[in-house]
Amino acid sequence: MQVTETKTDGLKREFRVVVAASDIQGKMDVRLQEIGRKINLPGFRPGKVPIPVLKKRYGSAVMGEVLEQAVSDSSSQAMAERGLKPAVAPKVDITAFAEGGDLEYTMAVELMPEIKPMDFAKLKLERLVAEVNDDEVNKALERIAAQHRKSEKLTEDRPSAKGDILVIDFAGSIDGKEFPGGAGKDHSLELGSNAFIAGFEDQLIGIKAGGKTEVKVTFPAEYANPELAGKPASFTVEVKEIQQRLPVKLDDELAKSLGLDDLDSLKKAIRDQMGKDYARIARARLKRQLLDRLAENHDFVVPAGMVELEFEAIWKNVEAERKQGVDDPTIAGKSDDDLKAELRGIAERRVRLGLLLSEVGRLNNIQVAQEEVNRALIEEARRYPGQERKVVEHFRNSPEALAQLRAPLFEDKVIDFIVEMAKVADKPVGVDELMKEPEEGAAA
Repeated sequence: MQVTETKTDGLKREFRVVVAASDIQGKMDVRLQEIGRKINLPGFRPGKVPIPVLKKRYGSAVMGEVLEQAVSDSSSQAMAERGLKPAVAPKVDITAFAEGGDLEYTMAVELMPEIKPMDFAKLKLERLVAEVNDDEVNKALERIAAQHRKSEKLTEDRPSAKGDILVIDFAGSIDGKEFPGGAGKDHSLELGSNAFIAGFEDQLIGIKAGGKTEVKVTFPAEYANPELAGKPASFTVEVKEIQQRLPVKLDDELAKSLGLDDLDSLKKAIRDQMGKDYARIARARLKRQLLDRLAENHDFVVPAGMVELEFEAIWKNVEAERKQGVDDPTIAGKSDDDLKAELRGIAERRVRLGLLLSEVGRLNNIQVAQEEVNRALIEEARRYPGQERKVVEHFRNSPEALAQLRAPLFEDKVIDFIVEMAKVADKPVGVDELMKEPEEGAAA
């Protein structure tokens, strides 16, 4: 094999590679012999088919496989001998090959940059700390109680009011024709819940049990069903029963209905959960702050190919959100050219930080144990009740999916490693400040 470097430009390298005809023929003979040991041809004993016969019968099919192997082996050897670490798969272009002749091809490869992590002890970070106060616990307790409020059938003869639950039969029509999914029987609807189309519930306020009415609404232009979007509809509604919510009771019975011993136990459970939530948010804020500092202190060149792949993934998400009608205020009013330029900057930042964290992990031998991956896999499977086995099999049969599951675990361990070396000062803050979204760097 002859390898000649033809171009050097930053992280980019180009080579001309020549693989001798004898090497190609050797690989060809080895592959044909493997085939000969497995097949039976009339007139020949098993495993005794001559190479010329095999070549005539299978040569064309085998040649493509042999060339692919020759390119793969020779390109890997060329990079290994020079100590090169490709950032993305090399681009190969075969320039010359004829049966019995040498294989010639060009190889363009983009290399991983040299990364020198900063002294993390010089980093100064601020960790927000929010205490869980009694007022927040009581508010959360009231929300839980409201969600579990019981209701009873209205005994007095009064019109329905906002907050009542109506048991209704309804049938919808457009231009006098009922449409699929527009009817229901014994449906419980809480007035004011906005569970139905805007304006529907408002027209049921003031009606009595046993009453019938016609509700007229217009489906939103962005309605999920395009056959109904933007069209006026009429619903005949019969109110079969009115239920009123019972007063909220904050007592031991509420706690017991939730599987706890008493009200104090419920308050403690709420406080503990809120503490965990605050800690999780505080860590996310600290991580974002750390990534900003790392981006400010590292400015090595990143492989353009990796940036392009990251940008394409980001842009694909943007286009998917547009198709779904998602309104993202961070991109509203921007031209595609301006938006793409901004997103390329974000893609470059992500790639640079990803390479930096990977190098820090490598240099410090940070590993993700199999037990940690298994726990993450179990948690992921629990998100799909009834399909846990399928989820587990999917990840175990897909190295790429398993790598995506492992990646955030590795990143978190590297982040924790850096935070341990940095100077971190705790800053007591209120809950509102903890929850406030930082104005800068949010998109990145």
